[in-house]
Amino acid sequence: MTLNVAQIREQFPILARQVNGQPLVYLDNAATTQKPQAVIDALVDYYTQCNSNVHRGAHYLSDEATKRYEAARKTVAHYINAGRPEEVIWTSGTTEGINLVANGMAQRLKAGDEVMVTEMEHHADLVTWQQACKRSGATLKIVPIHDNGELNSDAFYDLLSDNTAFVAMPHISNALGTINPIKELTAAAKAKGALVLIDGAQGVAHGAINVQDIGCDFYVFSGHKLFGPTGIGVLWGRYDVLANWPVWLVGGEMIATVTYQDATWGELPNRLEAGTPNIAGAIGLAAAITWLQGFNADDIWAHEQALLKRATELAEKTDGMRIIGTASNKIGVLSFIIEGTHPADIGFILDKQGVAIRTGDHCAQPLMKRLGVPGTARASFTIYNTMDDVDALFKAINKARMMLA
Repeated sequence: MTLNVAQIREQFPILARQVNGQPLVYLDNAATTQKPQAVIDALVDYYTQCNSNVHRGAHYLSDEATKRYEAARKTVAHYINAGRPEEVIWTSGTTEGINLVANGMAQRLKAGDEVMVTEMEHHADLVTWQQACKRSGATLKIVPIHDNGELNSDAFYDLLSDNTAFVAMPHISNALGTINPIKELTAAAKAKGALVLIDGAQGVAHGAINVQDIGCDFYVFSGHKLFGPTGIGVLWGRYDVLANWPVWLVGGEMIATVTYQDATWGELPNRLEAGTPNIAGAIGLAAAITWLQGFNADDIWAHEQALLKRATELAEKTDGMRIIGTASNKIGVLSFIIEGTHPADIGFILDKQGVAIRTGDHCAQPLMKRLGVPGTARASFTIYNTMDDVDALFKAINKARMMLA
């Protein structure tokens, strides 16, 4: 069965608007996805029907909000095949999840330990582990990539050693679209006794996620790249790892007992969720997942791949245009440069034609340096994009080429 994209688009109010007098062509989905009406309705319903703080409230609204909030945790746990709902920790997004893990790991690392990341890391993963190593005296090792944007798996295996304490890597590169063989790499790292974190910010919206099958210890992602609200994310961790993980934020909600001299921490998930949570965000993320599960994952994948194929064919026929990131296994991301132009100028001209893309280093400055480019223009596709969107993109690119020639 193929997707009825026209019907899907009708569920996204923002796609009906115009930008600079032109119909909106939204191709910045790797940065953030738009929100279907189902998610918008879930947010409005929470605020209009049961707005209240969760847990401990002795009244009806608090009880209802708590039930929705914890039901959302179960929805996420089922979506990623977590072993139990308590393994799902709410965060503000991928960045906070990585920092929570790195803060705890920095207290365990010591001189002589090694942490491995890749050349394709987002700054949220690279800088976090860079700083954790500086604090602890551990050594940061960088796994190189091939020129086409694929991870050098042989180098990954060579860099693993008995001193490898932690491995962090992206499920999918945000800048290149490369899909990494995370299950195989995780197994190799675990064989050395290392803990493994997968940055799933890009991976979570492009196919079923099974954290138990991957075999990692941590998987982190953001709701806003999964058709959900901003300001909400998930840190999943294996229960036996998280149960005694060092707390990062302290305060309300996460304690068991408090005196003026000391405090003890509660059980999972509370011990890692200090303060009033983003209740509406959690409910909205669950609504996004429920909405997405109404479609066949294989159909979504096939649709995105068809869009990428069309865009790639047009790019290869466009004079002066070079695709950055040509891995054999990638999501619907077309990162490119046009000879003699700066990506920011391309983005500006495309915006005037109603086409929204992303330009710059994509929070991956070392990767851009490795590839020898100042940055790229990046178009990224998802479930509500069409072949007409791809054609509009290249019509706008060709106009930009003429204007900048």
